[in-house]
Amino acid sequence: MADNTKKIEKKVEKKVEKKVEKKVDDAWDATRLPDLAGRTAVVTGANSGIGRTAADALARAGAHVVFAVRDLERGRAAAATVNGSTEVRRLDLADLSSVREFADGWQGRPLDLLINNAGVMMLPQQRTADGFEMQFGTNHLGHFALTNLLLPYVTDRVVTLSSGAHRWGNARIRFEDLGFTSGYDPQRAYAQSKLANLLFTLELQRRLAASGSPVRALAAHPGYAATNLQSHAANPVMRGLMKFGNSFLAQDDRAGALPTLYAATQDLPGASYVGPDGLGEMRGGPTLVGRSAAASDAEVARRLWTVSEELTGVSWALGAGKSGASGALGTEGRVAAER
Repeated sequence: MADNTKKIEKKVEKKVEKKVEKKVDDAWDATRLPDLAGRTAVVTGANSGIGRTAADALARAGAHVVFAVRDLERGRAAAATVNGSTEVRRLDLADLSSVREFADGWQGRPLDLLINNAGVMMLPQQRTADGFEMQFGTNHLGHFALTNLLLPYVTDRVVTLSSGAHRWGNARIRFEDLGFTSGYDPQRAYAQSKLANLLFTLELQRRLAASGSPVRALAAHPGYAATNLQSHAANPVMRGLMKFGNSFLAQDDRAGALPTLYAATQDLPGASYVGPDGLGEMRGGPTLVGRSAAASDAEVARRLWTVSEELTGVSWALGAGKSGASGALGTEGRVAAER
């Protein structure tokens, strides 16, 4: 009886070992990137964190990677650490004139991949150069304008970084007060901006499909990744908690970049959302993940798109006719952003 029990235990152990080995073998990482030779990628915020790690992986796979960064000196320093073909160009997503300057300087070059990675998180109340709440203005409106201005040159896909924060506190798009002019809350403002990223991806994919474009729009989130993004939180208690979390709970930026790389290179349906496969989507390998009901609301996505066009002065660039961008926002546009 004892011998039979031992035999059974050994069989179970072998099965478990095989499952573990298979899971390790199946784990997707940057070594599985396809050959990207001859392809061009723009990565916003590529000077640090997940953006720099993703840019490095894409360059190592053969892509020419454009570091779209606010600080050219830091961007050049980051690009110098990358083993591959790189280029550094200035882009300040909190200033629509900078976004237009970046797009104007693109000069019709084919762009295979646009990764909308840059972002700010839970800042003290601030305004962009155009008068928008900083998190909504940078994380959503800046990327909305950039994407539409570059879209005529994009050949493959647009990947926009969101966050599990899009679920915080029953997050919604506050159309009545996008700028949090009353009762500013850095956490809720951040959640709104991340929800906007998912709604933008949803409506962008709808428009791409309707226009017959082969380009796909996808979204990704890194889980809980240790980057310098959390160090700017308005609340000092929150900064302390996130510092602790970064040290003991978070995964590193290499793991945090995997959902972005997976969304950027794997054959996935448009509007897919990629995140970690671990508990609570905090860490783990990249996989398709779900989103909140608010992030799946097609009607709100269309309304947000319309409002975003009005606020940025940048319109849909594909379809029956191309609508260009207007000049810098005047008082009327800035006031609308605060409603």
